[in-house]
Amino acid sequence: VQAVAVWGKIDPSHSITVIMITDDQQTVVTGSQEGHICLWDLSSELKISSKEILFGHAASVTCLAKARE
Repeated sequence: VQAVAVWGKIDPSHSITVIMITDDQQTVVTGSQEGHICLWDLSSELKISSKEILFGHAASVTCLAKARE
């Protein structure tokens, strides 16, 4: 099940505090001062497009870590 967040004409703020690139170099993950985590697709031409935004943290996201499979 995929959740969809809808907002008005102005998208939510995302002041990046931390960034991580996955091992396959196809996804960029950012954490923000507002408590959001965003996933971005990274193309082979180095073009970035938004993929998902995760809400729910009450504080700034200051660290990201990879999980093992």
